[in-house]
Parts: sequence; C-alpha cells; structure tokens
Amino acid sequence: MEAYLASTVFVVLAEMGDKTQLLGMAFATRFKALTVLAGVLVATLANHFIAVALGDYLTNFIPLNYIQFIAALSFIFFGLWTLRGDKLEGEDKKDYFSPFWTVTIAFFIAEMGDKTQLASIALAAKYNSLLWVWMGTTTGMIISNIIGIVVGVVLGKKIPEKAVKLVSGSIFILFGYLGIFGTVSDLLWRIGILGVVTLIVAWYAFYLAKTAKESGKAA
Repeated sequence: MEAYLASTVFVVLAEMGDKTQLLGMAFATRFKALTVLAGVLVATLANHFIAVALGDYLTNFIPLNYIQFIAALSFIFFGLWTLRGDKLEGEDKKDYFSPFWTVTIAFFIAEMGDKTQLASIALAAKYNSLLWVWMGTTTGMIISNIIGIVVGVVLGKKIPEKAVKLVSGSIFILFGYLGIFGTVSDLLWRIGILGVVTLIVAWYAFYLAKTAKESGKAA
C-alpha cells in the first residue's frame, strides 16, 4: 500500500504543469471530458506498465541500496524538471482517429520519455512492486488530469502555474534529499553528495530565475 500511495502522490506532483496535463486541458476544449479521461486512462495503463515492468526488472541485476540511491537522485532531477515546466509542441492539434483514439495515441506518445514515465521506472525499482506502482502511477495521472480539466476548462480559471511548479518541484527535491540521507551511511560521502546536489539545485534555480527575468524584459 505504501508503494501505491507514494506512486500516486509522486505522479500527481510530477504532472502539475507537465506536458501531458496541458495536453489533457487542450483536448478537453475539443472533446468531452469523459472521453479525454478514458483516453488518458488507457494510454497511461499501457505506457506505465512498460515503465514499471522495466523498473521491476532492474531489481534483478542492481542491488537495492544502489537503486534507492539512484531513485533519490532521480527525484531531485524530476523536481528540477518540474520547476522548468513543459510546453505543448502541437500534440493537441493532431487528429489520429476518433476522439478517444486521438487522445489515447497522443497521450501514449507524449508520455514516452516524459518525467512521469521515468518516475514510474524509478518508483518500480525503488519499491519492487509492479502492480501497486502501476496502479498508483495510473491513479496519479487520472487525478492530475481531472484537476487540469476542472480547473482549466470547467471553471474557466488558470492554474497558478508558477506557484504549482514551485511547490511540486520543491517536494520532489525534498524527497530526493531525504532519500540520499537515508541511503548513504558514510557521513563524509553524505555531506559531499548533498553539498554537490545543493550547488546544482541552487545554480539551476538561479538560472531559471534569470531566464524568467530576461523573458519578462523581452516581453
């Protein structure tokens, strides 16, 4: 059950402002909300099954403590990715077949290599529980897209994108720090790794702030 809850929460956080959430909001302006959610569900079940199966398979070859350490680093990476955010690149404009299959295929393609798919691999490797992680990541995807559709379309309000990205990304990074702290037992190594990670996070936050400021001036 821990694997299910953790996977659900992590994917909800990862999806805030993510490309696939934006894709769901865009499709909801063209198709019925239930059709969009059905497409998201089928695409996520297929895509994330591949991801968690790969993550579960890795545990046969990599020691668990190594996997937990890599997962902790990946959470920090996902946090930085979340802070950056995503943009649609015309995925919502492509019509494949019927509305349902258009949404399903578009979501499946958009999820390939996306941070939620990569997070699913990391979570499956960390918890070594294919079924619960699969169900959790799928639940998280559905919840995040319901939020996106309701807030962005039904209520006609914009999600406070910057605040959502900041909170979600920060929580990811916090879990990454806690993971490193829990898996690295040697004090000097722990201090060294956390120090390097902190420098990277601080530099990237500065870079994002500088880029946003320059974009504001240009506008």
